[in-house]
Amino acid sequence: MNILFTLCGRAGSKGVRGKNARDFLDIPLCWYSLATIAMYIEQYGGGNRCDVVLNTDSEDLIKLIEQVKEVPVAVLRRDESLAGDQVPKVSVIFDCLKRAESQFGVVYDQVVDLDITSPLRSVEDLKNVIDRKASRSDVDVVYTVTHSRRNPYFNMVKEEDGFFCKAIAANFTTRQEAPVFYDMNASIYSYSPKALKEKDHPTFFNSRCDAVLMFDSGILDIDSEEDYYLMQVIAKYLFENKEGYIQVYNKAVSWRK
Repeated sequence: MNILFTLCGRAGSKGVRGKNARDFLDIPLCWYSLATIAMYIEQYGGGNRCDVVLNTDSEDLIKLIEQVKEVPVAVLRRDESLAGDQVPKVSVIFDCLKRAESQFGVVYDQVVDLDITSPLRSVEDLKNVIDRKASRSDVDVVYTVTHSRRNPYFNMVKEEDGFFCKAIAANFTTRQEAPVFYDMNASIYSYSPKALKEKDHPTFFNSRCDAVLMFDSGILDIDSEEDYYLMQVIAKYLFENKEGYIQVYNKAVSWRK
């Protein structure tokens, strides 16, 4: 199997300034995603071709990734047309695929993106997504989810005509009765290369998707300064107590020496 791993990060960020190139518990945030990829290649990459690319317009992010000599990463400098706030990330992933196919001369079976701003994952999470996509040729993408703490049929509300009401009108009296919902936790995605080439990017996730359940780390990804600080509190505990997360942390720490 030929796998293209992608790391994507813009130089600009409205929620957290320069977040992709910031430190997280005194280690570059981007190293956690790269460490997970490195561990997958070490443990499960035998017989597979695994290429890794970084798509960015951030010179700081490029420098951080290039400090890691253990994992060869091809830098794809992002075109300005893909750097705007309204550009779907799927379009950036598609750009990675096109350029990697041209640069490496490889036909890929999966394009696997690890979001830089979601550092809390294990190599087993990554393996589970890749394995699920390999078993589901009928789906366009497999992504990770966690159980949702809120349910639009039960305890989520919206404002309408000057009043607040349930997001979806229902008469469920307990959350357990309502349909089950999940949060996309913006961590791991495995795309079908064919779908990336043929499917509409803005509506990519509206159909033909599958999901893998991950441990709920409390905060889904770093999208505000509050997320950035609170997730480090959670991460410190997990890096000391949850084995799969400890392994990723230790791998990232080893690159700092």
